[in-house]
Amino acid sequence: MRYGGFLAVLALAMTGCKGSEDPGAAPSGTRTFVADDPEFATEAPTEAPAPVAKGRAEKEENAVYEFAYSYPDAAAAVPALRTMLDGRLDADKSDLVSSARAGKADAAKDGFPYHAYSRQTEWKVVTDLPDWLSLSSEHYEFSGGAHGMSGSDSLLWDRRADTARKPADLFTGQDALRAAIQAPFCDALDKERAKKRGEPVLRDSGQMFSECIDPTAQTLILGSANRRTFDRIGVLVAPYEAGPYAEGSYEVTLPVTGKVMAALKPQYRSSFSSQP
Repeated sequence: MRYGGFLAVLALAMTGCKGSEDPGAAPSGTRTFVADDPEFATEAPTEAPAPVAKGRAEKEENAVYEFAYSYPDAAAAVPALRTMLDGRLDADKSDLVSSARAGKADAAKDGFPYHAYSRQTEWKVVTDLPDWLSLSSEHYEFSGGAHGMSGSDSLLWDRRADTARKPADLFTGQDALRAAIQAPFCDALDKERAKKRGEPVLRDSGQMFSECIDPTAQTLILGSANRRTFDRIGVLVAPYEAGPYAEGSYEVTLPVTGKVMAALKPQYRSSFSSQP
């Protein structure tokens, strides 16, 4: 009887435990997953990463024209900027096709050989800052003649205003900017011209392409060495501007100085810093 009573009590106890077991409970000796537990951070379900914006590169070549236009991922990531550059691409191609077809028809009419027209534009990132995206482009165009022509362009995307600006827009005026950079620009340009020519440049010699030129009439780009603010100004000079075609283009980089800071519009000064 004593053993029978003990077994009955044991059976009842086991039945009670079995009935109260939570089917969703973790097995004994294991830890329940908690989403914010750092030990299990790598196991937490994550959302699929947002797709990375891709730049655009269009290229078409045939007997009438050659066309190429591209811009980088950083530009594609800004919807309004992407739309603007797509519009420029379409306009450039439409203009090239129209001009090339007319040129081919004229060549056939006059009995001259026709060489395919060409237009190529490539946008690149100069610097990508929290409030600004600075871009520059290289451009080449051929529409008959002895050779094609190359050039450059630039733009700034103001992230706060969600709009495009030209570098010169950030200054109080062309005269103020010219006064701030003319002297160092001329010195730097002469050094670059001397390297290509193998002799010093004498500005008062009266020789062609010896005088200095207006830097504000060239393509200006804004760059950054510290990745936080603009601290460099680039001046891109096209062929024929500072030297003969054979010398090609020139690029002069100048530091942002106190004079440059003083020439800025007040609302943009916090986006710049002068170099020591």
